[in-house]
Amino acid sequence: HKLRSFLTMFGIAWGIASLVLMSALCDGFRQGQRKNQSQLGDNIVLVFGGRTEKQAGGQRAGRRVRLEQRDVEAIREQCPAVSVVESELKRQAAVTSDYNAGSFLTLGVTPEYLQLRNLPAAAGRDVSAHDQANGHRVCILGHTVRKQLFEGRQDVLGRRVSINGYPYTVAGLMSEKNQNSSYDGWDNDKILIPQSSLLRDCPPANPDWRPGQVNAIIYRPVSVGRWREAQHQVRAVLGRLHAFDPGDEGAIPLNDSIESAEFFDRVFDATEVFLAVLSLVTLSLGGVGVMNTMMTAVAERTHEIGLRKALGATRRRIMTEFLLEGLLLAVASGLAGFGVVSLLASAVNHLPMPTMFSGLPVRYRTAGLALAALGTVAVLSAFPPAWRACRL
Repeated sequence: HKLRSFLTMFGIAWGIASLVLMSALCDGFRQGQRKNQSQLGDNIVLVFGGRTEKQAGGQRAGRRVRLEQRDVEAIREQCPAVSVVESELKRQAAVTSDYNAGSFLTLGVTPEYLQLRNLPAAAGRDVSAHDQANGHRVCILGHTVRKQLFEGRQDVLGRRVSINGYPYTVAGLMSEKNQNSSYDGWDNDKILIPQSSLLRDCPPANPDWRPGQVNAIIYRPVSVGRWREAQHQVRAVLGRLHAFDPGDEGAIPLNDSIESAEFFDRVFDATEVFLAVLSLVTLSLGGVGVMNTMMTAVAERTHEIGLRKALGATRRRIMTEFLLEGLLLAVASGLAGFGVVSLLASAVNHLPMPTMFSGLPVRYRTAGLALAALGTVAVLSAFPPAWRACRL
């Protein structure tokens, strides 16, 4: 009897523990994926030039679409669903210091660009609007660039480096980033300078490059809920400027972080539902065990129930006592399982986390769902034995 009770309690505890653990695991991967995406920027969309796949405006398919600075101005003026938009300009430049040299990807940035991309200066300062307006020769170094050019030295701020033969002052240093994906290389390997300085000091090496051309366009919708509207407006504006069908996805490929986040959310939601169903099955089996244990207890205590009835106990009193006994058995088991998972989650969350995983966050919603499931199973498993006892 004791072994059967222990196994019953273990089944309930394991069901609750698995329900909470699987939900926390999905939330950990969901948050890790969003954290990884935020390395590039929060809720941003990258627009690249491509090739048309449809005929439009009397022009053939397969035509090359090159993005230009005028496109940025048009999006800024004609797309009310877009909050911030800026062009991306970059060059591969030769950089030297008093200690070392190398070739690094150099980005021309503006304050608007820094609002979009996650490229903060951990030490020193960022590129300012004053730097952009006056074409100042200042730069912010990525973590790897700093290590290579200055060989681990700490007094880097204020020193000079040469970019394409022009002297630049180190105004800021970026913190080290732990990235596992990028569209143009790791941010640790980049140098940031004002966009006006890049256009002046770093001419493009590509002979097909045209004045006013940009590498990409980055924008952010005014809200997460309006990302489709913003995408439709941007495609319409660029389609009108470059004479292609706005529905031609090949003309301007988009990397929409909001759309990607929604896709991953649907994947994680489906996985969480599937695992929750499996956990509820385990919890239900534990509830059946509680019911069987209580049925056995009722059969063994038939004489006790008869004696208590003879002394005046009512059916309601007997039913209430057996119901409370079953509820106590189920709830105590479930709370024990919930406590074990909470301790496990706390221990895991104090460990170094790998990329794409943010630990085991136990949310209030998860705890509420687990307690609701536990209460339902407890009542359904304790009621039949209690009803049988009061009917004896």
